[in-house]
Amino acid sequence: MSDGEKKQASGWLNVLVDYGPLIVFLSVYRWSSPEETNAAAELLAIIYGTGAFMGAAVVALIFSRWKFGRVSPMLWFSTALIVGFGALTIFFGDPTFVQLKPTIIYSALGAILLIGAWRGKALLQILLEAAFEGLTSKGWLALSRNWGIFFLTLAALNEGLRNYLSFEDWLWAKIWVFLPLTFLFTFSQIPMLMKNGLKIEDDSKEAS
Repeated sequence: MSDGEKKQASGWLNVLVDYGPLIVFLSVYRWSSPEETNAAAELLAIIYGTGAFMGAAVVALIFSRWKFGRVSPMLWFSTALIVGFGALTIFFGDPTFVQLKPTIIYSALGAILLIGAWRGKALLQILLEAAFEGLTSKGWLALSRNWGIFFLTLAALNEGLRNYLSFEDWLWAKIWVFLPLTFLFTFSQIPMLMKNGLKIEDDSKEAS
């Protein structure tokens, strides 16, 4: 397997680690949901889904440590919030806690990145550990600023959706709205990154 193929496989595994627990949450919730409207049964389905979410998040963290030899600070932070807010959801029987988790993560990351960029520090470079070969300091600073703004936008979007959508529709939005938006935003940054020194592997040269 070439280096490019290894990076692509690693990328998909990272997506699985990030979104696998959410898919487990949605699957268990859907399987447990009552066919007819029933508030008690609906709450029980949310509790079952939340418990599965917590377990899957811990498994994803362990898998990341086993497969990649490390756990990113962001994954530690996310898992801690999933377990903490999941426990509050189960204890109080209120799904609001688990719905607030993304808002807190996005708000914290957005604020940290923007404060860092304002102070001239590209904190995203620390999180990604210089994953973008050749990217200049200016490029890292712009990327940190742009992701900071994007994270705050996602936090606001999550608050809007959780207040206006049902719990199930909110769960689906995490997959069909947040995931596509994240991919689109990531790809939208490529031109800026290339202008600031990002090196793109030339597969044709590798093949030759």
